[in-house]
Amino acid sequence: MPIASLILFSRRAPQFVSSFISPTLRSASPGEGAPSGRGLGRAALALGLCAALAFATPADARKLKHRPRVSVTTELPASVTRALERAHVPLSAMSVVIERIGSATPVVALNAGKPMLPASTMKLVTTYAGLEILGPDYRWRTRAYADGTLDTAGVLHGDLYIQGTGDPKLVPEELIDLVDRIRKAGITGIDGGLVLDKRFFDPSTRDLPAFDDDANAPYNVGPDPLLYAFKSLSFTVTPASAGTVDIDVVPALAQLKIDNELHTRAGACTSAEAAMPNVTPESDGTVEALFSGEYPVRCGARTVNLAVLDHTAFFAGGFLALWQQQGGTFKGATREGAVPIGARLVATHEGPPLGDIVRDINKFSNNVMARNLFLTIGAVADKPPATPQKSAQAIERFLTSKGLAMPELSLENGSGLSRDEHISALSLADLLQAANASPVAQVFVASLPVAGVDGTMRNRLRHDPVLGNAHIKTGTLRDVRAIAGYVAAANGESYVVVSFINDDRAAAARAAHDALLDWVYRGMR
Repeated sequence: MPIASLILFSRRAPQFVSSFISPTLRSASPGEGAPSGRGLGRAALALGLCAALAFATPADARKLKHRPRVSVTTELPASVTRALERAHVPLSAMSVVIERIGSATPVVALNAGKPMLPASTMKLVTTYAGLEILGPDYRWRTRAYADGTLDTAGVLHGDLYIQGTGDPKLVPEELIDLVDRIRKAGITGIDGGLVLDKRFFDPSTRDLPAFDDDANAPYNVGPDPLLYAFKSLSFTVTPASAGTVDIDVVPALAQLKIDNELHTRAGACTSAEAAMPNVTPESDGTVEALFSGEYPVRCGARTVNLAVLDHTAFFAGGFLALWQQQGGTFKGATREGAVPIGARLVATHEGPPLGDIVRDINKFSNNVMARNLFLTIGAVADKPPATPQKSAQAIERFLTSKGLAMPELSLENGSGLSRDEHISALSLADLLQAANASPVAQVFVASLPVAGVDGTMRNRLRHDPVLGNAHIKTGTLRDVRAIAGYVAAANGESYVVVSFINDDRAAAARAAHDALLDWVYRGMR
């Protein structure tokens, strides 16, 4: 049965699973912001915007598989070229494709076939392929196995194994479900080890170098089969009474100790450096977060997000903190290892469906979630352990099966946080056309940020007519600005829009992309 011919932009912004997720997602990608998940902006609510995008028909989709590689060049509007000039970015650094939904011929094509750095718009390739290959209802499963005997007091005399399959959103509210299920299986204490089975991803996917020098930034977190809470701690510093300062941290880690030597002072909020802890692993296995110095009262509450420890220590600490909060006991050590053949399954946690995961990835440009999805595609399409090569080959096979020839495509980790990932504007436009004509069109399009309303587009074009009338994925690196998605124009037409700017001064040229979207909304007049 064909999908509906119209898609309506959501009147409600997505809600997070926990208050912890929001600040972490906000720092998930360098240069890209995200909302707190509290709903649409007041302007959008007041206007009650409800723009429509027309999907291509199956017949249109078949035509797109055999579309000609045209070389059309249409002069861009003065608003775009002036913005480039102000940023001192040459037109040759910009790649643009604009197409009507369902049409095989671009309306505008500038440097269309040139391989470009796409930054986070590469997530569109990963999420669309994931939705089609795995299905929107795909769920990751995290399992617990017991290897030992259980006494009448509920103490396991042996090891508890946790086996991960790369759940991208195993946050505290999700992991507590696994803890509860283990306890319902009769286990209240562990007189043995906590063993983590992480064979779903190949060891070569671990301990990769950070993308930049900010190794503790959440956007630099690498993938892991037992990714917990994006491997990031969220510290919130709040001035309290009598010159003291309160410190809250989420998620809780069993081995984390807070040393609070902060005190408040009067005066202007000139710096919040005191809110940045010095995190140090100790020889006894504990981790100390030291806060010291003066904190200006006028700074109010401040939150700092840090990616600390390795994945194994972070997951173990998070699991044990929840385990002990529920009254569970643990006397052993933590290590990695494979679940033995004789171990019995005692609990299974199913994560959110892929459709929800894709929404988080695209709305908030979460790199580590995209990387976990990328590797999952390879593990499912081939077999574990996943490698980037398996995943890239699986996605390329899928694209070929859809008639999407992309000879210039280069995939490294599927998130766009890379200097080695490339795609052309024409190829990404092809993918957007195919996605819009596919069975997963509604969940895919709805996952993209809405201009002026939510996600990484929340603070853009809020006072322009295109507000609420475009679903646009953004991409940001130091020398890259990118946009890709769909615009419902005022003339009733719907368009695919893709544009990349690759230049050392790209950061100053964001206005050119905003002007481009506004021009498309106005019918390119």
